[in-house]
Amino acid sequence: MKRGAGRALGVAALTAALATQVAALSQAAGELDTAGSIGFDLRWFPDEAAQPVQDESSVASATFEPELRWRGAERRHQLDLALFARWDEVDDERSHVDVREASYRYVGNRLEVLAGVSRVFWGVTESRHLVDVINQTDAVEDIDEEDKLGQPMLRLALSRDWGRLELYTLFGARERTFPGRRGRLRPPLPVEATRPRYEASRGDDRIDWALRWSRSVGAFDLGLATFHGTAREPQFALGPEGRTLVPVYAVTRQYSVDAQWTLGAWLLKLEAMTRSGQGETFGAAVAGFERTLFQVGGSGADLGLLLELLWDGRGATAPPTLYDEDTFLGLRLALNDIQDTEILAGVIVDHDDGSRVAVVEASRRLGSRFVLSLDVRHFAGVDPGSDLAAVERDGFANLRLAWHW
Repeated sequence: MKRGAGRALGVAALTAALATQVAALSQAAGELDTAGSIGFDLRWFPDEAAQPVQDESSVASATFEPELRWRGAERRHQLDLALFARWDEVDDERSHVDVREASYRYVGNRLEVLAGVSRVFWGVTESRHLVDVINQTDAVEDIDEEDKLGQPMLRLALSRDWGRLELYTLFGARERTFPGRRGRLRPPLPVEATRPRYEASRGDDRIDWALRWSRSVGAFDLGLATFHGTAREPQFALGPEGRTLVPVYAVTRQYSVDAQWTLGAWLLKLEAMTRSGQGETFGAAVAGFERTLFQVGGSGADLGLLLELLWDGRGATAPPTLYDEDTFLGLRLALNDIQDTEILAGVIVDHDDGSRVAVVEASRRLGSRFVLSLDVRHFAGVDPGSDLAAVERDGFANLRLAWHW
């Protein structure tokens, strides 16, 4: 059986069992909610690709994201099922299916238990999420690392006056997805994502764990966490004949802190971490603020001003990063209209070589069911020796129309 195939079959069986149980419970006491979306994307690359095999200037794709949720009458028991599927006309690696969630949750007065496949988000900053380590990144979706694969887990959460304590047992490691040979936004050599190397003796069957404590005191939110397990960011080794890259997943230990302080219209934010296991122990941090101007110019629109400083002290043997010493400047505009129009625009500037990554994310509802969105990534002033050089010609504009139910 292929590596990870047993766990994949287990997840598939869990998903089928959960779907059957949800269907049965829909006839019982409680509340059944269904939701989801079908989306169509057109991604346009204005620049000629760096590799001859990447010969498409425009790429169409489609997504299907159904969701089911059942809650018991007393809201103590909950079943969640969320699937994701994408078809891409060019990149076979980007065409994929994933179980984002397939879980059972019990919510007591102070104790919460979750078992199954789920997604967990940690973090407060806008430009980069250093502390978000529970789920693996679905990197074929975008380079912003916002999309995550489902992770099999058992989570116990205890809420007390002194805060919330969460213990995670994580069953098996998920390989990070990467664009294929014909896909854009990839390293100069194709990545053999399905043939990884693992430092752990059990490979991707290793059981990892994480612990997080969080507390809110007035306007101040604080989280402290530790993670011990298979790295979510792989290192790379040359494949056979030096024509490909092979992901190498080390066993790491990470300690992190995230904090947010709300002072009226100001949000002060911090994420910081230290990690060992990938060469020399290193640290990284993101800190900044968001200042909101309400009802700009007498309108109903709100304008947010964002500034964040990024620092990463990893060495040459650690996984590559685009953010060693950078500044993020951004604007967030919410029109607060019936169409829920929102625009986020920003730029990340490298302090050393002056390279810039510009980002635009905009969305607007069309009627009650459709959402039109536009995502733009543009790279400028890139130093030929930087890690960003591999994707310098892969700036794009992605137009998406999604129907929601």
